[in-house]
Amino acid sequence: MTAVSPDARAIWRAARAPLAITALVLLGGIVLALATGGTSRGELDPESAAPTGSRALAALLRNQGVDVVVAATFDDALAAAPGSTVLVTAGGTVRPERLADLRDRAAESVLIAPGQPALDRVLPAVRTYGGPDAAVHAPNCSLPAAAAAGDALTGGQRFLADSRVTTCYGGSVASVRDAHPATLLGDGVALTNQHLGENGNAALAMRLLGARPRLVWYLPVPGDPAFAEGRETITGLLPDGWVFGGVQLAVAAVVFALWRARRLGPVVTEPLPVVVRAAETTEGRARLYRRSGAAGHAAAILREAAVARLATALSMSGDAGPAAVIAAVSVRSGLTAAEISQLLYGEGVRGDADLVRLADDLDALEERIRRS
Repeated sequence: MTAVSPDARAIWRAARAPLAITALVLLGGIVLALATGGTSRGELDPESAAPTGSRALAALLRNQGVDVVVAATFDDALAAAPGSTVLVTAGGTVRPERLADLRDRAAESVLIAPGQPALDRVLPAVRTYGGPDAAVHAPNCSLPAAAAAGDALTGGQRFLADSRVTTCYGGSVASVRDAHPATLLGDGVALTNQHLGENGNAALAMRLLGARPRLVWYLPVPGDPAFAEGRETITGLLPDGWVFGGVQLAVAAVVFALWRARRLGPVVTEPLPVVVRAAETTEGRARLYRRSGAAGHAAAILREAAVARLATALSMSGDAGPAAVIAAVSVRSGLTAAEISQLLYGEGVRGDADLVRLADDLDALEERIRRS
């Protein structure tokens, strides 16, 4: 008997190519994550040099003597807030009650896209609604920082308020000057590396964030106790490099599956270890017929085989019809046509006894034909 099961060497030869591809993809994802980890930290990150980061603005503020403190958690921001300007880069992701505590502790607050639940706790007189994409707007207000900066790139959320709140740039900037001054920005596009040098974006950002000796730059992230419930997502918790690596692995798996699906190869034949005698096959089939009660089907097979042998013995063609067979057998055997018709083409049998009787009668008929 020929062995067809693969051995360890065959398995290794078949698996080494996909294993090498997987290792290369993993290595590429790790290298990419390490290479981009220092420059693609996140949107409005003061340590990120990516287009959506804010390293350029943080550098300008430090050059003007402002102490920029990056707060990784809400507790860090709250501890550094007294006497400082506090920038919250994603106000809508902080629990409203914690955001109110932060504003009460800070000397001045700048909130980007705070959302209505946060405004209900921090500035109840202000309502917000979605606005168009960022575009260049004129200030059209009396806010000193906006008037000095001139046209700037603003958009995102828009704010509605009473006369106690100053709105600028088509409503995408709002400011309230009370015991704890606060400024609301519809989005932070003007603070990013990509757009800081355009129009009056840098002047507006410097005046809003550099009015005090210290700026607390708070970046809310998932895992922070102050992070709003229901906003954590699996993809948000994963670094960008890992997400990209996972997509690469999925694509590689699909390509590998398609590649291997076209390499099924020819059918492998295997010699039988023993020879099965024809008699054993016949007996096995007979037992199956008896077990299933198929006496009628067995009788039809016996009659068909007997007719074929009789036709050969009488030198008849294989396509001879029942009438011709009956006539020829009747002449040679001496039996009547009715007897031959009933024996070769009659009704089905009702049980094993009738089947045995039919087999004996067919054998007797064939023996008579051979002797005649």
